[in-house]
Amino acid sequence: MINILKYTLGIFLALAILAGGGVAAALYFMNRTSAPPTKPIFANDSPAVRGEKPKATVPKVAKAASKPEAKGEASPKPTPTPKASESPKPLPPGAYQARVTWKQGLILRAEAKQDAERVGGIGFNSRVIVLEQSEDQVWQKIRLEDGEQEGWVKAGNTQKVDEEDSQ
Repeated sequence: MINILKYTLGIFLALAILAGGGVAAALYFMNRTSAPPTKPIFANDSPAVRGEKPKATVPKVAKAASKPEAKGEASPKPTPTPKASESPKPLPPGAYQARVTWKQGLILRAEAKQDAERVGGIGFNSRVIVLEQSEDQVWQKIRLEDGEQEGWVKAGNTQKVDEEDSQ
């Protein structure tokens, strides 16, 4: 009689352990799959969207140019050459020089619309002049550095550069 009781108790205990382990595993996997993933951050997100403050950058060219003077070495002064960034057209008020930061380059459009006619393109790290922004701040009107072509690109894909930054 005691052997039958031990046998029955052992079976119930084994079933309870298997059921408890199954419930624990099911809860673990349900919790892992029900949590939404973190929001991705893209290169063209503005700092306000990402919750960051814009970073102030110091041009590397200015640092490198000051080193020979600090050592006291006599180096010949380079003759000033006209910058390629000077465009033949005068800049309107509020315009500034910028650099393309979107790795794939940008598409120039005739109007500030996604379905507007494509009028050209600009490669990554190319210098442009930002002339104005659309009222909804989604598009920027830019001029190529040589001053020959103007068009609209998505805002957030350019970064303002200092005048000393020649590269």
